[in-house]
Amino acid sequence: MKAFPETIPDLLDWRAAQSPRRPWLFFEEESWTLGEVARRAGQQAAGLAARGVGRRDRVALLIGNRPEALFGWFGANRLGAIAMLLNPALKAPEIAGALRLTTPRVMVVAPEHRALAEAACGDLDPRPLLVTPEELDDTTSAAPPAAAQPDDVAVLITTSGTTGTPKAVMQTHRAYTMTAESFPWWLGLGASDRLLIALPLFHINAQAYATLGALGAGADVPGSGGASLALLPKFSASRFWEDAARLGATEVNMVGAMVHILLKTEPRAADRAHGLRIVYTALALPEEQHRAFEERFGVKMVVGYGLSESTFGTIWPREGPPPYGTMGKLRQHPRLGEINRARVVRDDGSEAGDNEAGELWLSNPATMRGYFQAPEETAKALSDGWLRTGDIVRQHGGLYTFVARKKDVIRRRGENVSSAEIEGVLLAHPSVGEAAAIGVPSELGEDEIVAYVAPRPGATVDVAALRAFASERLADFKVPSVIHVRDVLPRTATERIAKHLLR
Repeated sequence: MKAFPETIPDLLDWRAAQSPRRPWLFFEEESWTLGEVARRAGQQAAGLAARGVGRRDRVALLIGNRPEALFGWFGANRLGAIAMLLNPALKAPEIAGALRLTTPRVMVVAPEHRALAEAACGDLDPRPLLVTPEELDDTTSAAPPAAAQPDDVAVLITTSGTTGTPKAVMQTHRAYTMTAESFPWWLGLGASDRLLIALPLFHINAQAYATLGALGAGADVPGSGGASLALLPKFSASRFWEDAARLGATEVNMVGAMVHILLKTEPRAADRAHGLRIVYTALALPEEQHRAFEERFGVKMVVGYGLSESTFGTIWPREGPPPYGTMGKLRQHPRLGEINRARVVRDDGSEAGDNEAGELWLSNPATMRGYFQAPEETAKALSDGWLRTGDIVRQHGGLYTFVARKKDVIRRRGENVSSAEIEGVLLAHPSVGEAAAIGVPSELGEDEIVAYVAPRPGATVDVAALRAFASERLADFKVPSVIHVRDVLPRTATERIAKHLLR
């Protein structure tokens, strides 16, 4: 076959030229062929171009898990512009933080999110032009030729922040197309597979592994038409297996909380009345739970590790017995061979020994370009060709085992939540003088957020009022489950709040 395409629009055009009538995208009761997906992306590109969007401009998309989000993303990339898919569950101040950082020229908004978008834009200067996907489709001009280059930034993956500047990971076309070629190989996916997106589209998992994986799987088999993609509006444990069966899915990506939630549901006939054969999930379960999931639902579960800053982390090898409890081995490329290297590094910068805990550093061409407009943060994460992941691991025999997160981040409902962001919101309340947010293990295998606050002198903290205050400024998954009030919070010798004592 010809060389694998190195930009997202080239990959879509290549697949559409191979099999234009191949049904590729499935959502609810509708489907779109590859030719129709490429045409819709071209319409969106023409509409964006007519509104002044060009190479390197940012296009924000507040749409949620709908096909229009994919069409808009692909359309922006066709122009050489940068797509930024936003989380509709965020509150207006959080979205405003992302918009203030990235200054998109256009914001594509689903009608049901228009009020949220208007509130987020507020008094922003510059203010993005708000437009619906339908308005972009109405443009009569022809789709422009693809303008992207492999090392151009294709997407921004944002964190959110109301009290500080959020970060936006800059990921390239090359990183995503390398993942499109590799993800099917890592999991053993082929032309007959249909990948299911149950995670939100603003996640790199849904973007790079599922969406691009569905463009890459089976693409090297002449006449096969390649794999296809199904999209869920959202994950629902009560009807997940029925949704998977209805959409004809054979593979799905999950985060740990989804696995735990499904295991806790009452057994039903639908548990095995589906065509799913592979579940890809991040972070390993205990062997007993892993086996219980596979046996109950009739699937093979594969564990891997990746992050927004690099899609090439680790993956369970397809050969040999499952390495339960581990993150697997380094991901490599099916055509280019060994392109991914790793170090496990002590705090002093020296190499950790065998089975000794240290920070995981990665070096591969699928690494981010950096954080948008944040050179200092970029310099902390990228050094001499190495990405410092902030995750503590152990390595033995080429297998990596996750230990803990070095960064002060809480993992909740599949999201990375900054404790500093939560603390900043709590401290903004007039009754709060000190605040600390920590993650504590939950029965779903991730963290619950617990906050500790101490009142300002002469003030009294009303916990219910404080929760309501936080709920107005933070997405629901960031609001602490429990808020404890203490006279003072413990501190270390350097006057930092002693979170280890709170835990």
